[in-house]
Amino acid sequence: MSCNHFDHPTSRREFLQRAGCGFGAVALAALTREPALGATFPLSSAAAKLPHRAAQAKNVIFLFMEGGPSHLDTFDYKPLLNQLAGQPLPASFKPPITAMGETKSPLLECKRTWKQRGQSGLWVSDWFERVAEHADDLAVIRSCASDGINHAGGVCQMNTGSVFGGRPSLGAWVSYGLGTENGNLPGFVVIKDSEGTVVNGVRNWGAGFMPAVYQGVEFNSDGVPIKYLDNPKGVTAERQRDKLDLLSSLNREYGRTRADNTELEARIRGYELAYRMQSEAPEAVDLSKESAATKQLYGMDHEETAVFGRNCLLARRLVENGVRFVQLYSGAGSKWDAHKGIEANHGKLCRAVDHPIAGLLSDLKSRGLLDETLVIWGGEFGRTPMSEQGDGRDHNPTGFTMWMAGGGVRGGQTIGSTDELGLYAVEDKMHVHDLHATILHLLGVDHTKLIYPHKGRPERIDLNEGHANVKMTA
Repeated sequence: MSCNHFDHPTSRREFLQRAGCGFGAVALAALTREPALGATFPLSSAAAKLPHRAAQAKNVIFLFMEGGPSHLDTFDYKPLLNQLAGQPLPASFKPPITAMGETKSPLLECKRTWKQRGQSGLWVSDWFERVAEHADDLAVIRSCASDGINHAGGVCQMNTGSVFGGRPSLGAWVSYGLGTENGNLPGFVVIKDSEGTVVNGVRNWGAGFMPAVYQGVEFNSDGVPIKYLDNPKGVTAERQRDKLDLLSSLNREYGRTRADNTELEARIRGYELAYRMQSEAPEAVDLSKESAATKQLYGMDHEETAVFGRNCLLARRLVENGVRFVQLYSGAGSKWDAHKGIEANHGKLCRAVDHPIAGLLSDLKSRGLLDETLVIWGGEFGRTPMSEQGDGRDHNPTGFTMWMAGGGVRGGQTIGSTDELGLYAVEDKMHVHDLHATILHLLGVDHTKLIYPHKGRPERIDLNEGHANVKMTA
């Protein structure tokens, strides 16, 4: 039976990195003044890091429509679909393998009204009337593709790059690569629009094989984003500090011989962050300080749009306060999954997000924040042109739409296209790997150089398969 339970450092740098749960590496970084991009010690995430190249985008707000919104009814206009509605898929099209197997259902018409919007003439349906007012700020990617035919695989890949769990999320990669601009708030925040359980749960914003300090922090959606920020009655700040110092000393003594236990280091960091958040977070998340006009801009004065409007306003306040990556979930629990009754399903969900998203874009622009904040909209896949259960659409990972705005993106453009029925991406195909590489490019990060060594392999967000689309840049 082997007794070799320890990994022995092979160099002075590795020794310093491991010593004291990584604190030696902090000292080393301070002495050498290294930019720390790509550093492997956990505490490096506390400070902002230098990108590989100059970039306008400093922050990301990812509006995730969980369940798969239909591109055919929102941003990808296909007149032929209505002309052939009720007929089988033409023989020239190879039927895809969908979540429900090969489908032979007839084509389903789109009942939306479409208009060309803005000076750019982008086609947008009446389900996004307010977002359409920002057409000249949008770069609509109509040729997205992924490998996930079901929600578990699709959501996992859109968030982590792989259909299988266990890899770091996009937000974790951004936090690892760029750090945070505010050490008193999390660098990566996730907010759902309901208590529904997102498919795969916390794995979507987890750190995977990276140190756990890079994982996302979930804020509540019930009007109190962060619970228990106030000390219990009778507990002073000094007493709280003493308790944390004692707890920290015990944890660090325990972790002294367990340097690879990143969960423990993350918990220590979490306690310290929570303590610092008590002074700054209440101000950052206090929406009562916003004017009635601003709340109205986000649709918070209407029941249907109040929840997502509140989350969008909170996202603006967070990036304004230095949070690097904010992800908002609409339809938590795969509510955009319209296998049946797509008109009622999407109609309700689009009404809930259209006004808030338009308000977010307007507010960011008026404050001069849109140029440095990359806003992303989309889900894990799109929907098929063929019908399901008569009036619904099945999953479609072979061709769907996402859009980006702000953060160095050149607005008023479409990138790529699907075929005449919107089934397959046929021009300038952008796989999820390419999307992730492009997002990092807009943030000034070369995805080929953002590496985390894991088990002897140089791991990257794109699994060595992505290419940044430079057409996105302004």
